[in-house]
Amino acid sequence: MCIQALKGKKGARLGDTIVASVKEAHPNGKIKKGKVVYGVVVRAAMQRGRCDGSEVKFDDNAVVLVDKQGQPIGTRVFGPVPHELRQKKHVKILTLAGHIA
Repeated sequence: MCIQALKGKKGARLGDTIVASVKEAHPNGKIKKGKVVYGVVVRAAMQRGRCDGSEVKFDDNAVVLVDKQGQPIGTRVFGPVPHELRQKKHVKILTLAGHIA
């Protein structure tokens, strides 16, 4: 669950860093339920226009958990990730992703 979008915005879009609370977690994982973490939005149900005039829209909302320096905590990223993250300097997330949309 999103607590706050950083950079003083009202909401968060693709590539934005947010502060969130963990609602579900695996029993033996690094991150426990209820912990406050940083995350980068990699999929959003709200459509976003691209420079070429097309629009990108996903079925669900998803974030990748990161530390304070912006490095991903996990070692895998499931599902498609938009290439707009390259402009926001999240190249490490793109290298972990299996499919770039």
